Amino acid sequence: MQTKIYGSKILITGGAGFIGSFVVEELLKYDPEKITIIDNLSRGSFENIKNFKENSKIEFIEGDIRDKALLEEHIIAKDYVFHMAALRINACAANPQDGFDVMIKSTFDVVDLCAKHQIKKVIYSSSASVYGLAQNFPTPETDNPYNNQTFYGGAKLFGEQLFRSYKFMYGLDYVALRYFNVYGPRMDTDGKYTEVMIRWLDCISDNKAPAIYGDGGTTMDFVYVKDVARANVAALLSDTTDEVFNVGNGTETSLKQLLAVLLKVNNSTLTPQFIEENTINPVSRRLADISKAKLILNFEPSIDLEAGLTELSQWYFEKKVFTV
Repeated sequence: MQTKIYGSKILITGGAGFIGSFVVEELLKYDPEKITIIDNLSRGSFENIKNFKENSKIEFIEGDIRDKALLEEHIIAKDYVFHMAALRINACAANPQDGFDVMIKSTFDVVDLCAKHQIKKVIYSSSASVYGLAQNFPTPETDNPYNNQTFYGGAKLFGEQLFRSYKFMYGLDYVALRYFNVYGPRMDTDGKYTEVMIRWLDCISDNKAPAIYGDGGTTMDFVYVKDVARANVAALLSDTTDEVFNVGNGTETSLKQLLAVLLKVNNSTLTPQFIEENTINPVSRRLADISKAKLILNFEPSIDLEAGLTELSQWYFEKKVFTV
């Protein structure tokens, strides 16, 4: 069945990254004319895009979104834009100037250029970080963002408000997606909230007791990367605009529960070592209310934690063998 993606020209910033590369693969199923990727490979990699890099529909540009002339060159004559390029949450904290340049100034440039060149619709990758420690669980999109304490979360919220103002001022259609705890093959191995999976996989590989800091009661809402890619395409295909949606699994999983599932799918009998936490985690719970995405985007996640962790484990252990 032909959709609005068929025969279209699409730009993806950060398309060689963890989530971006899966969005490219999902879009290719709908037969676009051309997908242009801009990525400086600071987080992305050629390994992530090896499955489609030689596809004639793919144009890969190794470049930086801080280069406004480059952005404009590749936004011109496009139908749709996915703005996914970003720094990690810990990188923004380590260097706020870089955080400003990438997350705020370059996002402004993307929004402004999309309006200037009459892009039909933009899909913006936002984050559950905008909530900080939420007021309600499950957390609806209407929860206020005032508990956020991170530069990253503030920058993502700025992006949402920027798109909203440009919709009001210039009619630029967009949808913003607030990702919860995304995991899966190609994931960052040093992300603030997901690196724990990688550390535990290393422990399983080395037959060492995995460490849990604190009592293991901190919870997250883990959503598999292929589901996140499907949510991005659903947002583009939908006629809705000027909306923000949570993208999570709708399931609250504690660190203790996460480790138990990870050990199970790897047939491991290791037991955890509990270590006293020396820092206070300001966000001790995450649980998405995903009813809005189900109702308006007709999207809901399809991959449960056990299946997702099985695929993650297979990918990571193959990667370790290849890199040794």
